[in-house]
Amino acid sequence: MKFALTLGYWGAQPPTNHAELIRAADEAGFDAVYTAESWGSDAFTPLAWYGSQTKNIKLGTAIAQMSARNPTSTAMHALTLDHLSGGRAILGLGVSGPQVVEGWYGEPFRRPLARTREYVDVVRQVLAREAPVTSEGPAYTLPYPGEDATGLGKALKPIVHPLRADLPIYLAAEGPKNIALAAEIADGWLGFLASPRQAEQFNAWLDEGFARPGARRSRADFEVAFQAMVHITDEPEPVFDMYRPFVALYAGGMGSEDTNFHADAIRRLGFDDEVEKITELFRSGRKDEAAAAVPNEMIEAMAIIGNEEHVRSEVRKWEDAGITTMCVTAGSVEEIQAFGRLT
Repeated sequence: MKFALTLGYWGAQPPTNHAELIRAADEAGFDAVYTAESWGSDAFTPLAWYGSQTKNIKLGTAIAQMSARNPTSTAMHALTLDHLSGGRAILGLGVSGPQVVEGWYGEPFRRPLARTREYVDVVRQVLAREAPVTSEGPAYTLPYPGEDATGLGKALKPIVHPLRADLPIYLAAEGPKNIALAAEIADGWLGFLASPRQAEQFNAWLDEGFARPGARRSRADFEVAFQAMVHITDEPEPVFDMYRPFVALYAGGMGSEDTNFHADAIRRLGFDDEVEKITELFRSGRKDEAAAAVPNEMIEAMAIIGNEEHVRSEVRKWEDAGITTMCVTAGSVEEIQAFGRLT
């Protein structure tokens, strides 16, 4: 099992200890560090900044939102980071959700599967640099052919020769169709709000993608990286309490009351009634009560919380389920060193 450090996106202010955490993860043998973006900090800049202070750790986005940049722009970011880091970049992509896509980026949230397929195709064309980049759309049409076009647009190849044509692209996915698509067209799957107890289910979805004509990878060379809540502690109850507001937000507060992909993922873990109650409380403004309604069992389905021996035993279950990398958060160098002892 490999470990990766998840930094997420910034809160109200930039974090003050990420540089030391990344250096510690690099020294502890972590495979990668991942950053994210929502509607504040971006995913690429921190990787470029902190990547200059490390030697071996891979630098990944988990995730870069597709609506934040058109695919050629994202490919430019990825190939630039890959050169600066000596071939350590991982491009993790996701569609986000309707609230962010339409509310922040001002784009319609439509046909996410088809759009993802187009997006990845354009990025791969840029990285391959075999011919001028073109796309027939409908989401991304290159060169632009609209009625307001000047007619001067031309298909281009990147000026910079990418360091790696096969720079790995991972897709964040929670539902069955998205997971199958990741197995078909990507190099890895970024899992979230899932559990080894679903192994039979999500491995079937992955196998569907691997079996499609022209699938890029097989299970043998495909990365399955899970965002995992892992805490090594002799006092688990305060950690459960720490996670309740987070789980309540994703189960009851994300998206809209009728469209919450994260809630759907938690329901698939077997918590329909709990999600219904948490959503009702959260949407009525009773966020503290919503958090209190999150049972330990719901957190344990997605998390590993306990002493080092317990965590090591549970990690084996994730590995047996086909998960190749556990993406964990850490607040201190000591926590990272403790994870390092598990590898």
